[in-house]
Amino acid sequence: MNKQDKKTPKQASARANHICLPFKSEQQYSKCVAEPAQYREFLAQQFKKYPELFPAKFSEGYQFHSSYRRKKQDLVVRRIKLKATEKVFAIRPSFVMPYGVGRTDEVEKPLHLRGDGIAFETLVEVYGRDINHWERMWLSLGRNSLVGTTVKDPAKLPSQLVADEKVTWLNGEEVLVATTVSEGCFLGVGIALDQSAESLTQAYGEFKREARELDSHYAPESVCTDGFTSTRLAWLDLFPAIRLILCFLHGILKIRDRCRGELRKQVLERAWHCYHAATPRQFSQRIRRLGQWAAKNLTGAVLETVEKLCANRDRYQVAYEIPNAHRTTNAVDRLMNQQDRLLYAMRYLHGDGKKARLAVRAMALQWNFHPYSARVRREDPTRKSPFADLNGFQYHDNWLHNLLIAASLGGHGGHHP
Repeated sequence: MNKQDKKTPKQASARANHICLPFKSEQQYSKCVAEPAQYREFLAQQFKKYPELFPAKFSEGYQFHSSYRRKKQDLVVRRIKLKATEKVFAIRPSFVMPYGVGRTDEVEKPLHLRGDGIAFETLVEVYGRDINHWERMWLSLGRNSLVGTTVKDPAKLPSQLVADEKVTWLNGEEVLVATTVSEGCFLGVGIALDQSAESLTQAYGEFKREARELDSHYAPESVCTDGFTSTRLAWLDLFPAIRLILCFLHGILKIRDRCRGELRKQVLERAWHCYHAATPRQFSQRIRRLGQWAAKNLTGAVLETVEKLCANRDRYQVAYEIPNAHRTTNAVDRLMNQQDRLLYAMRYLHGDGKKARLAVRAMALQWNFHPYSARVRREDPTRKSPFADLNGFQYHDNWLHNLLIAASLGGHGGHHP
């Protein structure tokens, strides 16, 4: 058992006791609340269609327990009690935000703009309220399980991962955002206060904890990273059997930065020729020939960088042993570009560590559920969002409704067989 496993797991927030469901309209919801028999029929239909939104043991029966009124939204919320566990859960419609802080359709546009980096001050000028109102609402998105909200079927947990750290600042002090991605989605974001393997293990460990909640035996097959020693040690600590793949692109970029003009073109063509090898044997042959050519034609820093690339042959070659493994960190770099723009727009992280953690998680979840641009939809009308790409469906056409429903029980759903 590693250090991460010895840590006491964090308690789920109160939203883990709230089931969020997609009612067609407020009228339908009101009828269900007023007529228990109709409500039972609706719940049976939803459970049959989306069992992952319900708590474990729901299928063994429940009874209506009580109700309460959200005064701000003039909304009656019913509770149910499971017969098997006697646990009580509230059922919330997706057209109301958690804790009744607003109607979803009324806050969707401001939160969408926030996802594009618009300042809270601007949201106040356009939509009213105050900075704290919008900031608390946005940060609350980060309270949900990132893996559990994004991946709705344990079978879809990716076995091939990409990971890297984004350097940013918390109250002026440098920190790292340890980022895990796959299938175009953020699956883990944690803040490491320094570059040590222990700190990165803790930061990446949030992904492991949430993934193991979805599948207690989950163990990814590979992870592609750069050559940073602490990163690689962290992943081996979390998953001892994982295969580490060194990013080939990082080696290419180091070569590119050390030469110019025609020489750069010649070196990069030969390096990429190695990358495009179809078999491990072919890759090994091309790398060896690149080294021989470099020894005859290059000098200085360029030669040293090419020799280092060739010396890492075995670490690159691991990818040929694993079908569909990532050979570069492009997948995480693209998502960290979005992360970087948002962090710059908000002038980096502020407040205590808990607030910073919620901020990077809110960014990640919003990316996973954001609607694709018109250009992407024109090229492929079937594509809706990263969440839909990963899961093959959406709960709702509106991104915020979709996110709230996926975050039923805080993303800690029962995942019934």
